[in-house]
Amino acid sequence: MKGILLAGGAGTRLYPLTTSVSKQLLPVYDKPMIYYPLSTLIASGINEILIITTPDDLASFKKLLKDGSQWGCKLDYEVQNNPNGIAESFIIAESFIKNDNVALILGDNIFYFPSLGNVKKKSITNLGATIFAYHVSDPERYGVVEFSKRGRVLSINEKPKKPKSNFAIPGFYFFDNNVVEFAKKIKPSPRGELEITDIIQMYHKNEMLSVVKMDKGTAWLDTGTVNSLMEASQFVQVLENRQGLKVGCVEEQAYLMKYIDENKLRLLSSSFNNNYGKYIKSILDE
Repeated sequence: MKGILLAGGAGTRLYPLTTSVSKQLLPVYDKPMIYYPLSTLIASGINEILIITTPDDLASFKKLLKDGSQWGCKLDYEVQNNPNGIAESFIIAESFIKNDNVALILGDNIFYFPSLGNVKKKSITNLGATIFAYHVSDPERYGVVEFSKRGRVLSINEKPKKPKSNFAIPGFYFFDNNVVEFAKKIKPSPRGELEITDIIQMYHKNEMLSVVKMDKGTAWLDTGTVNSLMEASQFVQVLENRQGLKVGCVEEQAYLMKYIDENKLRLLSSSFNNNYGKYIKSILDE
């Protein structure tokens, strides 16, 4: 399976913070925002990843992430010239995906998902699509999934004015290879974008959709507004300081997935003359 990390968009809701820099390069506590979704993909067992960004931000992402070999990964880059919707990612990535299945994660979504490895083993299959559902108080801001009393998926709706449930769809999805052809078939929504929910609806219509409710030990943070960006930083700060761990530590996830060995991890730790470097080094003492 391959991965796509979508780090595009103008981030207008964060102006003036994002007037001259991609929002996915903004700090979330002690790391660039993009480290968090990148580490989530790596924790999913994916080390071939395509970064899709804007023409203006491409050089900055390449400078930060390089080719990924330092983490035992292979990073490629493509450009989304205009914000034509999340689903366009699969069309842009067609030559990257080839005959593989693919996971897509949004660059401004942060997950604290300790059970991800087990969930992936139990729930992610080679056929169809798997998405997540997370209980929120403001579902009208997101794609929303409606369940029957027995837990069967009844409907999928994008930012409904009157949501039929409080279960939002986070920006982290798993698809089989049909996703490219499905993306080519959908038409722009009234707001002019190729919607990811339209692809999800196609899988649902063909009875190829699985929805996993995220358990109470997980957290999903959307950093699209100034307040949510601050809340995400505070969440990470409290969690890291209380428990002595790191959320979104790419080096740690690469090591746990055996993409890099102890010598490489030790070398990476020496690149940081701060607490981040000390944490990476401490992993070897566990």
